[in-house]
Amino acid sequence: MRELLLGDEAVGLGAIDAGISGSFAYPGTPATEIMEFVQARTANSDDIVARWSANEKVAYEEALGMSYVGKRSLLSMKHVGLNVAADPFMSSALTGANGGLVVAIADDPGMHSSQNEQDTRYYGHFAQIPIFEPSDQQEAYDATREAFDLSERFKVPVLVRMVTRLSHSRGVVETQPVANVPPKARASDWREWTLLPVNARRRYGRLLDLQKSFVDYAENSSFNELSLRGPKGIIATGIGYHYVREALGDDHGHSMLKITSYPVPVNLVRQLIDHCSEIFLIEEGFPFVERQLRGICGVPGKSIHGKFDGTLPRQGELSTELVGKALGLPMEETGPRPAPMPSRPPQLCSGCPHCDSYKAIVDAVGGDQDPYFFSDIGCYTLAALPPHNAVDTCVEMGASIGMAIGAAKAGAHPIVSTLGDSTLIHSGLSSLVEAAHEDVNMTVVVLDNATVGMTGGQEVYITGDDLIELIRGLGVPREHVVRIEPLAKHHEENVARIAAEINHRGLSVIVSNRACIQVKRRVAQQLKKQTVATT
Repeated sequence: MRELLLGDEAVGLGAIDAGISGSFAYPGTPATEIMEFVQARTANSDDIVARWSANEKVAYEEALGMSYVGKRSLLSMKHVGLNVAADPFMSSALTGANGGLVVAIADDPGMHSSQNEQDTRYYGHFAQIPIFEPSDQQEAYDATREAFDLSERFKVPVLVRMVTRLSHSRGVVETQPVANVPPKARASDWREWTLLPVNARRRYGRLLDLQKSFVDYAENSSFNELSLRGPKGIIATGIGYHYVREALGDDHGHSMLKITSYPVPVNLVRQLIDHCSEIFLIEEGFPFVERQLRGICGVPGKSIHGKFDGTLPRQGELSTELVGKALGLPMEETGPRPAPMPSRPPQLCSGCPHCDSYKAIVDAVGGDQDPYFFSDIGCYTLAALPPHNAVDTCVEMGASIGMAIGAAKAGAHPIVSTLGDSTLIHSGLSSLVEAAHEDVNMTVVVLDNATVGMTGGQEVYITGDDLIELIRGLGVPREHVVRIEPLAKHHEENVARIAAEINHRGLSVIVSNRACIQVKRRVAQQLKKQTVATT
């Protein structure tokens, strides 16, 4: 069959056709569509579990548990999500995998929707496991399927690295029949999965012994292609390969090594270097291969061009034009340049409950006070912009409460920490436990809109009354767990209640509870369709 798929969808379909039993993830652009596709494609299936997890660490542990009992599992998240899951990720390289375990990570060069540009290939290198970096949608499908076989062949997790431009663009994918892979028996040797130091040392020795096999695989992988022609050589990785193809066309005299499978295929690189006098490194993200090629002393007698010498920029995404100029090609104008579009900064949706929440918070502080506003990852981060100007910091998931604790211990006041219901469950609970235990002089406002709003309205595990009881159960004094409804008609009342809790010398938690306007619209539309269908 042939399907027109996003790169993310190609990964999801590759996993389904590889015979997975479970898909685990936490939403985050540009990786969200992997899980959404798996959920949509398997909605009527009893054979595949596909549900969002509380955070990326939990998702990784769930996928690892499924691998332990002998079934294939897919794990997906954005690049910064792997920071959250780094603990089980690094340790799983030692426990290994039983059923195939594939970790699909979508990086975000250019920071379209992220707080940094980190390159996940370094994580794979750090864990010393195989990596695939697809160059197009077809390879995203094929590499994901291959990754499951490779995981079971070497009994280790395998990483698939995507990037925004590939994740969110479409291409025709030729699919293959679903693999008939019987589940394996559960892992039988407890010493492989119990990382007591004596076992961990032995398992690490096994991982080191596998390194040559990983390199041998990459050297002979059909995903890596070497073509020796003229004296100018190009090493292109992932989507960078297609930028090179677009810039050069098919009729060119350059030698080229395309790398999709890692570790870096050393012998293929050596063949290219021996044949060429000048080498260009084209890779999306960090200069990962270039750093290894240059080493400390470089390659004597060879000119190497890439991101270190400024041939390509270190920041942002690649493009056909950038690659063409780097290769010294005359890049022709494709037509008149359009007039620059007026900028339109992002803003909260009209009718968003966060607007009323932040208006009440700002008015509650009021006066001559110089408040400290610690916030978090979510659509509510847009309150940093006018007209609210109510966010001073936003660093990573859950940081709002932890940073507020640190500031309070330094004597800062008044302090207001804001974060969403999903972010609180993701990584804010442990900080809130500490704040409650020490009765830190700060106010936390949980923006409970009953959904993961920023990434498309995914389900949250706890909202409403259950969320209130959870917060009380963490040790926050019951009289200082306050619930408000952020509506204009309640504004004066909400301002007074928030001000009272800010003035309280100790910890207060305010839950601002009102459903996301977009979710309410979708629910209303679904009910309308159901009513029409029934009629």
